[in-house]
Amino acid sequence: MDLLTTSQAADYLRLGERKLYELVAEGRIPCSKVTGKWLFPRHELDRWVMSELLRPSGMVPPEPPPIVGGSQDDLLEWSLRQSGSGLAGLAEGTEGGVGRLLRGEVAAAAVHFHSEAEDANIAAAAAMPRLHDAVLVGFARREQGLLLPPQNPKSLNSLEDVLASGASMAVRQHGAGAEMLLSVLLAGAGAVAADLNRVHPPCLTGPDLAVAIRSGRADCGIATRAAACGAGLAFVPLLWENFDLLMRQRTYFQPSFQALLGFLTRTDFNDRAAELTGYDVSPAGKIRFFK
Repeated sequence: MDLLTTSQAADYLRLGERKLYELVAEGRIPCSKVTGKWLFPRHELDRWVMSELLRPSGMVPPEPPPIVGGSQDDLLEWSLRQSGSGLAGLAEGTEGGVGRLLRGEVAAAAVHFHSEAEDANIAAAAAMPRLHDAVLVGFARREQGLLLPPQNPKSLNSLEDVLASGASMAVRQHGAGAEMLLSVLLAGAGAVAADLNRVHPPCLTGPDLAVAIRSGRADCGIATRAAACGAGLAFVPLLWENFDLLMRQRTYFQPSFQALLGFLTRTDFNDRAAELTGYDVSPAGKIRFFK
């Protein structure tokens, strides 16, 4: 430990010794009294200065917390627990996770964008000017579709059936990947959101949407096959999507993320994906885009 005397600490902080004594008397600076002399650990002074740092709006903190924000996913949540990476999850939708990533509030965001682009996740990452050091790491491809009550009592086999029948539809919040997908599908069907019999309030995750259908609050909704299987619901497949982890380059090399990426190569990860159903894990751990 590098301990500074009062005069050394005053020089280090570029303060007068009188001011330093005032801070000590007010209990506002880290210090320790040993045999009648005040000593100041240099590393604690560094932390004290940094704790008072004012950052302009938009400036990203140097080290974000070890959290993966963005879209909810059963396989991802299980992997965070089982990998021993020390990473936590904060599921609140694709755009919500990206917003936190840009503000330095999470270390990575799980994303599944949907647009007219051939690869919507890559197109979105490439278009983010504030994420000039982006890395997009594949996690899995997931099967998305219509979730329905068991035996599909209303015979809803497409979005067109949902529109024609007036069936009630549970939806996700604005900015969620599933809501982006619904918008793309509606456009393809020549319809708009107002044409749907939408159930409010929006569901914040796929499992929440599954509960709305299982409880009878809604007739259908869009989520993953894994969400349908976990809730014992019928499932009509619509498409496969890319589900990726978006982060900054420096984050990719951190031990926590290397631990997670290493876990994605293990047999038990593949086995768990097969148990949950609706996953293709061939992209897991591969860098799909960087800038």
